[in-house]
Amino acid sequence: MSKAFTKESDAADDDDEPQLPALPVGGKNYITPEGFARLRAELRELVEVERPKVVEAVHWAASNGDRSENGDYIYGKKRLREIDRRVRFLIKRLEIAVVADPALHHGSTQIYFGASVTYVDVAGVQRCVKIVGIDEANSAAGEVSWVSPIARTLLKAHEGDVLKLVMPGRVEDIEVLQVSYPAPAGADELP
Repeated sequence: MSKAFTKESDAADDDDEPQLPALPVGGKNYITPEGFARLRAELRELVEVERPKVVEAVHWAASNGDRSENGDYIYGKKRLREIDRRVRFLIKRLEIAVVADPALHHGSTQIYFGASVTYVDVAGVQRCVKIVGIDEANSAAGEVSWVSPIARTLLKAHEGDVLKLVMPGRVEDIEVLQVSYPAPAGADELP
């Protein structure tokens, strides 16, 4: 039977299953100060170093004559388009970025944006994740986006809380073991 022809009372039966927390409202592009600096450095590198080198190579290749079979010219133009596309993307992302400094929560045991969280699952496997912005998440380094299912489950929890992590096809209990934040700038310079 098509979902279009089901009664509203049928949909209410699905509310008993645990569900992911709602996505954050507002659609802000939160980013850590380190992530913002990395994106800005990448933009600066592309505009000031890489693009001028490619422009010079394309200019040289164009001066060699026939451009239709000139691999340096064809590749150079393609690379310029890639660089320009990435530059436009970075400019747009940096313009809407909201820098949120996790050091403001230093010493807190509640999980907010920028927290490094150690948790354990029911199998006893410990994992450590850092909750960061969408543009800076790197799962290989243990960094997860603040809108990812694990981060959405962890946000606002405290050390010692047992949470239900909703994953495709199953729900798993996890326990928050430790929450940490970077120290504020200048905190290690105390007399």
